[in-house]
Amino acid sequence: MDSDDRDRAPEQVPVGPPTGATAAADPDARTRAGRRAADDSGTDSAATFGRGEGDRDTRFFGQPWALAHVFGVEMWERFSFYGMQGILLIYLYYSTTQGGLGLPETVAAGIVGAYGGSVYLSTILGAWIADRILGSERVLFYSAIVIMAGHIALALLPGFLGVTVGLILVALGSGGLKANATSVVGTLYTADDPRRDAGFSLFYLGINLGAFFGPLLTGLLQTTMGFHWGFGLAAVGMALGLIQYSFGRKQLPPEASIVPNPLPRHRYGLFAGIAAAGLGLIVVLLLVGVITVDNLSLVVIVVTLGATIAYFFVILSSRRITSTERSRVWGFLPLFITSVAFWSLYQQQFTVVTIYSDQKLNRDIFGWTMPVSWVQSINPIFIIILSGVFATLWLKLGTRQPSTPVKFAIGTMIMGVAFLLFLPFAGGGPNSTPLLALVGILFVFTVAELLVSPVGLSVTTKLAPELFHTQMVALFFLSVALGTSISGWLAQFFDVNNEGPYFAILGALAIVVGIGLLVSVKPVLALMKGVK
Repeated sequence: MDSDDRDRAPEQVPVGPPTGATAAADPDARTRAGRRAADDSGTDSAATFGRGEGDRDTRFFGQPWALAHVFGVEMWERFSFYGMQGILLIYLYYSTTQGGLGLPETVAAGIVGAYGGSVYLSTILGAWIADRILGSERVLFYSAIVIMAGHIALALLPGFLGVTVGLILVALGSGGLKANATSVVGTLYTADDPRRDAGFSLFYLGINLGAFFGPLLTGLLQTTMGFHWGFGLAAVGMALGLIQYSFGRKQLPPEASIVPNPLPRHRYGLFAGIAAAGLGLIVVLLLVGVITVDNLSLVVIVVTLGATIAYFFVILSSRRITSTERSRVWGFLPLFITSVAFWSLYQQQFTVVTIYSDQKLNRDIFGWTMPVSWVQSINPIFIIILSGVFATLWLKLGTRQPSTPVKFAIGTMIMGVAFLLFLPFAGGGPNSTPLLALVGILFVFTVAELLVSPVGLSVTTKLAPELFHTQMVALFFLSVALGTSISGWLAQFFDVNNEGPYFAILGALAIVVGIGLLVSVKPVLALMKGVK
């Protein structure tokens, strides 16, 4: 495959907030063929070889039958994840008489933002465990069990106990599954299998189907039977995916279970001690009041920022990378900053936009009131529709398509415009914003997303030094974690009775960040050393 093809291929596999994986569980990820396969898939999860049987197996829409098992567990995981998240925020701030916990809206939004950021932080842990201890397939399986346990806790445990236990388990489990599901899919194909792109596209279709149906059904149960029934349905969905995967996991190739860089047995105690010390520190900080429910999103921001600085320092200070690779890492830095700005606005779908939808959106449809969570199903519809449009566009443009920094800049500016589109409806009373208006705004959200999310995951694999491939993809996930946490922190400045300044300032800032990257395209491309 020539370089132009490699540049174009990743755009054929769009994702929501990134669900791709790292190459942590892939022993060949640092080979030349592995890099080519990772580029082709738009992830850092490819590079497996010798699937003779898989090449002949076309039972799942022309793809290997084993894909159906990973497709299923990922679809049901997204069903449960977005289904739960669709009702989580309103559960936290609805009054006790409405079945909620009665938290202030800003505190509730901060918790949701911190939780979302923790999910992406957990991908790093999930990748490390796969790389050093268990392998991707086993981490995926155990993560699904942890996720199901988290949803059960939300459904059955009362009050804040259920929220605390449930969100911790779901965050850890989702991080582990996110970090390994795509990697397992990569093991089903040889690097030059012509079905790869179609297989990954089918896989991501499952992701968006789950993201579409989850909020619809959990929201319907929440409005008719109560919040805990909605959380219970999320648990049932994850259980269905787990049962299917339990029967099908034996059909996956051996490569899916490889531990590429096993941790020596004599070091197990050391890392167990580090983990215990970390947990102990968190408990102490909770007990002395340093970490509170009010500052949770800020704590996750600080932790993520610290991890980001550490990752950049380790990579850039390494004597084992070439001057070209070091330059490319510096070229990634402006993309990282822009990505943080983008996700800090985009992820407000689950914080500020949810509050807005609850209080300002006219959800009346012929006398029936649409559940708040249904708003979360709008974006997956547009992703399914527009992903093919963008894939066709990039293929048509070929070498004339915009470079990655330009796509990032335009995507972030469009995200800013989406926030400005709230301004014509500012100052309105309850139920004053037409539903079609919010549908249009979320359409703009999706256009911006498709210019940043798949492009970012793809370019990260191309800019990564050979010795730090996994760490660079982890950095991209850290940009999502940081942006998601910031989206929760920013909610404290949102006033539903005076929302104009909030949307105007953040929209303008995003446009300024985009313009800043746009005018810096030439020096950024110079640092990227031939990667476009």
